[in-house]
Amino acid sequence: MTTKIAFILALLIAGFFALDHYVLHLNAFVFLAKKLVDLMNYMAIWR
Repeated sequence: MTTKIAFILALLIAGFFALDHYVLHLNAFVFLAKKLVDLMNYMAIWR
C-alpha cells in the first residue's frame, strides 16, 4: 500500500465518521467501540 492510498483511505474513514456525526446520526463510532470491547472480552478468554 502506497502512502497516497493510505492517506486517501484515512481521509475516507474520517469523512465517514464526520458525515455520520453531523448528518446520518447512526452512531457508528459507538457501535464500533462496543464491538471492539466485545472482541477484547472474547480474546481475553484465550489468555
